[in-house]
Amino acid sequence: MRRTERLFQIIQILRANRSPVTGRSLAEELEISLRTLYRDMAELIAQRVPITGEAGTGYVLDDGYDMPPLMLTADELEAAALGAAWVVTQADPSLARSARDLVTKLSDAIPQELRPIVLDASSRSIFPQSKIQEQFDGAALRRAIRDRSRLQLAYKDQNDTLTTRVIWPLLIAYLDRVRFIVAWCETRQDYRHFRTDRVRALEVLEGKYPGRRAILVKGWETAMAERH
Repeated sequence: MRRTERLFQIIQILRANRSPVTGRSLAEELEISLRTLYRDMAELIAQRVPITGEAGTGYVLDDGYDMPPLMLTADELEAAALGAAWVVTQADPSLARSARDLVTKLSDAIPQELRPIVLDASSRSIFPQSKIQEQFDGAALRRAIRDRSRLQLAYKDQNDTLTTRVIWPLLIAYLDRVRFIVAWCETRQDYRHFRTDRVRALEVLEGKYPGRRAILVKGWETAMAERH
């Protein structure tokens, strides 16, 4: 484990404990010597991390302290970069561009010694490129989900019949190389899944749909569990 990662991990351990954590316990969890642990604690205190305590009694992180948003471990960085690489190949063009921008921002914001982790993970060609062709703006759909906007869809069903639906979009689901809009359908008065490649037009209607999105998503999860 690199020293930078170890320092992050010490902060995480202290954040998770309200009572003092002894140096010996920290050293055992991190699989390092007490001497190394004491050097690490001195470095954190020198960086003005509000840790109180001393060797033999235990260490406590002051309440209210939070790490800067990009103090990530190597594993966390690799997970973010791999996730971004998947989005680049599977999402709509606007979200794919955002994923590429995310990798660039991560690379610019993290310490020099951690940049190869991001660049290596994001450059792996392990995900097949999605072939989905959509006839609407994916950014508008995601914005409608966040804003709880009602949508009107022109939708071709599996029989190639064109229908008009008014829906409450809840989330976008990914299955194999197909994307679905998970929604409450006003027309059917039930949860429905709409393949994005079958949406011929999408219009954002005025006003928000009633109820909380989190509750509706929970209802969808319950309905799916009962069906299966």
